[in-house]
Amino acid sequence: MNTTLKNRNRALLQAETHLHPHGRVGQLSVCLVSPSRYKTGMSSLGFQTVYALLAGSTGIRCERGFLPDREMLDEHRRSGTPLLSLETSTPLADFDVIAFSTSFEPDYLNIPLILNLARIPIYSIARSQSDPLIIAGGAAFFINPEPVADFIDAICVGEGEDVIPDMVSTLLSPVDNGRRGLLQALAALSGIYVPAFYQPRYRSGLLVGYDAGDGASLPVTRVPVCLEQHEPSASQILTENTEFGDMFLVEVSRGCPRGCRFCSSGFIYGAFRQQPFDHLIALIDQGLVHRNKVGLVGAAVSDYAGIGRLCRYIVDKGAKVSVSSLRVDRIDADMLDALIVSGHKTISLAPEGGSQRMRDVIHKNLTEEQILDACEMLISRDILNLKLYFIIGLPGETDADLDEMVRLVETVRERVIERGRANKRLGEISVSVNPFIPKPFTPFQWCGMEQLPSLERKVKLLESRLRRLSNVKLKVESLRESYLQALLSRGDRRLSALLAEMAAGANLKKAARSCKIDTDWYVQRTIAAEEFLPWSVIGMEDHGTLRREHDRAAAIGAGKR
Repeated sequence: MNTTLKNRNRALLQAETHLHPHGRVGQLSVCLVSPSRYKTGMSSLGFQTVYALLAGSTGIRCERGFLPDREMLDEHRRSGTPLLSLETSTPLADFDVIAFSTSFEPDYLNIPLILNLARIPIYSIARSQSDPLIIAGGAAFFINPEPVADFIDAICVGEGEDVIPDMVSTLLSPVDNGRRGLLQALAALSGIYVPAFYQPRYRSGLLVGYDAGDGASLPVTRVPVCLEQHEPSASQILTENTEFGDMFLVEVSRGCPRGCRFCSSGFIYGAFRQQPFDHLIALIDQGLVHRNKVGLVGAAVSDYAGIGRLCRYIVDKGAKVSVSSLRVDRIDADMLDALIVSGHKTISLAPEGGSQRMRDVIHKNLTEEQILDACEMLISRDILNLKLYFIIGLPGETDADLDEMVRLVETVRERVIERGRANKRLGEISVSVNPFIPKPFTPFQWCGMEQLPSLERKVKLLESRLRRLSNVKLKVESLRESYLQALLSRGDRRLSALLAEMAAGANLKKAARSCKIDTDWYVQRTIAAEEFLPWSVIGMEDHGTLRREHDRAAAIGAGKR
């Protein structure tokens, strides 16, 4: 056993506080793996929730695994040590089941890498009865699992609270016909997708459909969870070695009621659902025993019906509260006062569309007046550090829309400076810009990502316009990383070969050339309305509804309402 790697695991474990300790006894061994590093994986409330569901299941012995950080990755390769579990430093290949959990498509790159490190064949077709069963789930797989479908035996496309108990029961039940019989039993469950039973059909380079076999349903069906029937998702393991090490995290809602046309959160989770207030405060009381700060989690936290009351409850307990960003038109005064008491120096707002036309196109339902009123509410409370999120490259965007974005930033800056002069304190505006990435199961899923040279020109335009403004900082998401995310969002199974090449050390350009894959074709083209979509195998939203929203957006962009 490699001492360096074992000591690293021991140090991570010693820094953890398990709020609900689980034993390591069970007939079936499962290693829950985050295809990201420990600090990122353990920051995910989804990962921790799945761990609780698995570790709390009778008959399951659950441990965890992570992508090694760079230093430990070098040690694995230098020493020839296979990838090990965190709890007992057991080789991953010795587990009955490997369960990947991820929320973000770029982590797909690490799945074949982890399987290689674990000395497990990366393609499901190459694995034998003696190899672990490879299962995967998480928000990324709700969106489009196809780029990694050839690596995975079974994929959860439903929410864990409902899918995992049935899946565990099936895994523990005796079946005939070995591994294939088990996969057939899993495929019969709602929310489980077994890629081997779905063969893609291509014609002239286009995916035209799937052939489903062995009784597999097409598309795969799933049922949204009724949150009231389950305890809210909350931190299970606390450690300083995470992005939110000083917080107890709790999910207040799931999904989003807004339906912004670029965002998958409003579509893949079904109806917006909220946790009962009493359930939340019971958990928060438990969490405050260990942490003095509560992080409220959800795609639409400020839309939670009792958000002000909940924040006030936390502050009245002598604790602090944190939220990721605020909805411009849902800034509750009690919530805002609680954030100020909690020491928040910076508040994030997301206009997203730089102009009114773009905000209408993406169905943001925000006017400039509302944005400025929200900023005024913050500034009046001496919150002079604001972070504004914008998206560039939205369908139909022009330079005139960018001009409006700059003018909006200038207007907000003037108000911040005016207030700063009054109380002799400088404020800062952070402008965070991300390129538009077309996402499956959204009205913009048919739209291509803008070409990189055009996006680079727009970034330079913003840099030249905003650089001259004191107290304004511009941060732009990596365009090339966004391009990769768009590729994984829109790709089909033919990308598995490319991901395998990249896991072996090739960069994207070299891997694409080796696999004869035109990545621009996946990323930048406009998909025809009648074309079959790779993610249709896990259909979760009415195609007609999405297309009508797409057409409405196009009409608005053209000035036809």
